[in-house]
Amino acid sequence: MEISDKRIDGGKAFDWGRTSREYARYRDIYPEIFYRKIVDRGLCIQGQRVLDLGTGTGVLPRNMYRYGAKWTGTDISPEQIAAAKQMAAAENKDIDFQAVSAENISFPKASFDVVTACQCFWYFDHEKVMPVLYDLLKPEGKLLILYMAWLPFEDEIAGASEELVLKYSPKWSGAGETRKPIWIPDVCYRYFELEDHEEYDVMIPFTRESWHGRMKACRGVGASLSGEELKKWEGEHIALLERIAPAEFEVLHYAALAVLKKK
Repeated sequence: MEISDKRIDGGKAFDWGRTSREYARYRDIYPEIFYRKIVDRGLCIQGQRVLDLGTGTGVLPRNMYRYGAKWTGTDISPEQIAAAKQMAAAENKDIDFQAVSAENISFPKASFDVVTACQCFWYFDHEKVMPVLYDLLKPEGKLLILYMAWLPFEDEIAGASEELVLKYSPKWSGAGETRKPIWIPDVCYRYFELEDHEEYDVMIPFTRESWHGRMKACRGVGASLSGEELKKWEGEHIALLERIAPAEFEVLHYAALAVLKKK
């Protein structure tokens, strides 16, 4: 499904379905501490029902399934949901995946203890979504927003790869990340109060192949470039990594979370 939003990439259209293969193979990169910080806050654990918005290939629910929560995952891309279902079935995990946008989800009131949004919160129409999430959550329910990004001004490989993305997608708004708390739009505070937030550094291991795949799966590359542009970008990026990256390396990222409590 093609998406165009003037807030993102200058309105350039993108389609996550075009990156489903790379997304499934190369985006499952969150370190153990990423999940541990969630569980240590008593979230997404045994006895809870959790709704994961923008689930993609189901990375969050599939990796947190072991902690015992009952998961539902939704995503606007049917291709991403198809991949999520296939992977969960192969892992023998009972997760309900549905292809639907966050703005169009429909569940009974007070269905969930926790709603999660990982790497996707800024895509939503918050005026529409926030009252819906408020209704879907039980009393004392929590909204958990999660994020992780490489730090291009501090990591040479990340910075060089990002420059190449910008060569082909100069309006890509995913560039130039620095450490900061997760952005919470004002409308959220009508329904929720910020309970907790944390930002921390992590080193993520890659090979040349897996970093290339990770970059290809980003919005400014595989989700938006034409076939010819993508072919050229791939050739240049592979050559770039052969020049500057060892066979195995780590890339500096920061991770962040924000916990909002239902008013």
